[in-house]
Amino acid sequence: MNDMTIGAGIEEAGAKESFTLAAGLSTEPVPVDSYISPDFFELERKRVFGRAWLFVGRVDQLPEENSYFVKEIDICKASVLVTRNEAGKVQAFHNVCSHRGNLVVNDDCGTKKRFRCEYHNWTYQNDGALIGVPDQKNFFNLDKKKCGLTPIATGVWEGWIFVNMQREPEISLEEFLGPYGKAYAGVPFGEDHETLVIEARFNANWKLIMDAFAESYHVPAIHPGTLAPGFANPVHNKYARPLSGNTFGLHAAWSAYGNPEYAPPPDSEVERIACKIDTGGLLGSDVNDEVLRLRAHPAINPTKESCWSADVTSIFPNFNIDYSTGGYWTHEFWPLSRDATHWILTIRIPKASSVRHRLQLEHYAARWAEIVLEDVTNCERIQKGLESGAKDVMILQDGEFMIRHMQETLRKWVNAETVADAMK
Repeated sequence: MNDMTIGAGIEEAGAKESFTLAAGLSTEPVPVDSYISPDFFELERKRVFGRAWLFVGRVDQLPEENSYFVKEIDICKASVLVTRNEAGKVQAFHNVCSHRGNLVVNDDCGTKKRFRCEYHNWTYQNDGALIGVPDQKNFFNLDKKKCGLTPIATGVWEGWIFVNMQREPEISLEEFLGPYGKAYAGVPFGEDHETLVIEARFNANWKLIMDAFAESYHVPAIHPGTLAPGFANPVHNKYARPLSGNTFGLHAAWSAYGNPEYAPPPDSEVERIACKIDTGGLLGSDVNDEVLRLRAHPAINPTKESCWSADVTSIFPNFNIDYSTGGYWTHEFWPLSRDATHWILTIRIPKASSVRHRLQLEHYAARWAEIVLEDVTNCERIQKGLESGAKDVMILQDGEFMIRHMQETLRKWVNAETVADAMK
């Protein structure tokens, strides 16, 4: 099922095998031109984001008939209107009027059966059909059936909505997700989640933001007061090495260690109330059934290590879904330019079943928000360092295999004339 799975058997010496070698990746230094080159960025725009399936939202953002939301994809210079029609079908369209090219929908989301362009009142159904043209008789052979909203190829996997900006995608969403889609099918996400969204724009290449969540080697250095005590152990896993690492064609994942000896410090009164170690979730839930269902899935913590805390999974090119026992969270890394990124973190937690559970989940969300902010604030400094031209390559260790995998995958897509060639 997976291209590579390793039970790390974390001990003082770390992983028993190399994630990098097992995945067939190079061990040589990695060029840094993809982070700073304008030419490389233009190729990414056309050959990666212009051809890959891109995450745009989740079906619970379309909770009922006639729901819609708009997703701006700056890298593709596209405003995407995603709708659920009366038959329940999820579709995406270019949010562009067929008359003069004005944007049709100017709010973020809502519930409408029809959309009306404010420029000349051309009106569309939420299935894209053009149904109203004022003073239609004054046009020349206007065929409304040919003037609907331009559809965008849309696919839904496990409740996640993807679009492909090619007019005729070269591969299906199923083919694109490949072994990742099969491995993570059926992961229990829970129901009635509440969301916390954090967005920021950084003066750094999108992959630098993404790299911050692709490895745990940085944990002891950047997170000494937040993440490190729970995700490293001074004896058993001093450097927070991953428990396992997997590649799934274009995509990849790693499992994070959780320190079984961790206990909140005496002065962390809120965390001491919220912490529930006996369910196995370092930051997570005290709802045992929920924890057990998640841990039982074969793709989650695939080596079934007892000292597990979370899984980080990356869907090429710019979307992460991460799982732990208190809920899950996603990252979107949207390029704005070669050195600017729009980052969106969405933390999803189930509705609380008790007052204590509420406190625990709120603490979970607040802690993750604190940690990821520590991660991303470092990225602009890296961009500055790379822009200086001081270094042509970066030197990656084994725990950073996901960065290497991303770089090698990205170069295949940038250099390939067709998606079929990129997928080889």
